[in-house]
Amino acid sequence: MRITVIGTGYLGAVHAACMADLGHDVLGVDVDTAKIEALAAGRPPFFEPGLSEVLSRTVGSGKLKFTTSLADAAAFGDVHFVCVGTPQKPGSHAADLKHVNAVIDGLAPHLDRETLVVGKSTVPVGTAAAVAARLAELAPAGAGAEVAWNPEFLREGFAVDDTLRPDRLVVGTVSAKADAILRDVYAPILATGTPYIRTDLATAELVKVSANAFLATKISFINAIADVCDAAGGDVVTLAEAIGYDGRIGHRFLSAGLGFGGGCLPKDIRAFMARAEELGVHDALAFLGEVDEINMRRRQRVVGLARKLVGGSFLGRNVAVLGAAFKPNSDDVRDSPALNVAATIQLQGANVRVHDPEAIENARAAFPSLDYAHEAAKACEKADVVLHLTEWQEYLDIDPEELAQVVSHRRIVDGRNALSLDRWRAASWTVRGLGRASA
Repeated sequence: MRITVIGTGYLGAVHAACMADLGHDVLGVDVDTAKIEALAAGRPPFFEPGLSEVLSRTVGSGKLKFTTSLADAAAFGDVHFVCVGTPQKPGSHAADLKHVNAVIDGLAPHLDRETLVVGKSTVPVGTAAAVAARLAELAPAGAGAEVAWNPEFLREGFAVDDTLRPDRLVVGTVSAKADAILRDVYAPILATGTPYIRTDLATAELVKVSANAFLATKISFINAIADVCDAAGGDVVTLAEAIGYDGRIGHRFLSAGLGFGGGCLPKDIRAFMARAEELGVHDALAFLGEVDEINMRRRQRVVGLARKLVGGSFLGRNVAVLGAAFKPNSDDVRDSPALNVAATIQLQGANVRVHDPEAIENARAAFPSLDYAHEAAKACEKADVVLHLTEWQEYLDIDPEELAQVVSHRRIVDGRNALSLDRWRAASWTVRGLGRASA
């Protein structure tokens, strides 16, 4: 099929490359000329495992091309995937739909034949209906320009696999024709037995934000229990292992620690609350406010643990921060808990040096006042305390005896509860975790 993917950020670049890898002819569209030039040369503008190989393969085969022109996109494509960002509005919890609206306003006047516009962006419920009305108003094809919504469920660090081998496909459609088109788009994936859920537009929009709200709630729940463990002398890691064997609960997203960040969970749960208030059902999602608060308090908890380890004040102390990305296998520093902690400690008088295997340049752009090192050991030189804040495998593999040779004091805060306490303590390190008072 002839497919366009409008917006070539994290979601769009991965989707475009993977759709081309499935055999479709794909045209990626973006207003950022530099990004388009990089993608057209087979270079991903961000780090995502496996994407470079897929992009190089599909660009090289001619299946994937790029443009900055929505008019070219309209002429090329039969199916248009909208993959632009929906950031949080400044001064509000609501989602900012300016990029979605700009795509529709720019694309619609060029749609002069039957076509399907498919939203993949995470949006407040009701957006798809508004987009459909706007298309009907602006597109020369009128009712021939139809809307569907097909939410994404990508995990950064696993996005290629999640696109090509998803655990489910959800599509919101109005007509059987739109449903048939999307079944054709995803035919190679459906052939492997992937569940396909067809629903209405509103339900499809709600599926994504509901999933993110549930995951955020699960993370904040175990972090709240971690505080109880600290107060009572328990070990949240053992507790999580025990309750995770209950099939109704499961082990995933039960890792207590610094909490979640990134460009999705925080802004999505806030936008969900804002939309519920607009719909007159604010009380239904009021609990998400506490989920958000619990998550944000984790950062101060780590700062407090580190400050206590260095004697109650950061003034003149050297602090090493291992991790800048909000999660491993990514260079994304949006709402990164690790960088938030690093900046907070710096403001309290410490000399802070940060290392990350992939995210240093993005971190430097976001927090230029911090010091950065391209080697973990270099970041830890003369450190009074080391903070492990993003659980890269590189950090889990560090030899505590070797690291002890470069630090001033053997003190570490494991903000992700991922290090082997026995291994580090055997090397005479003082280790502090979250919810591990008895460990």
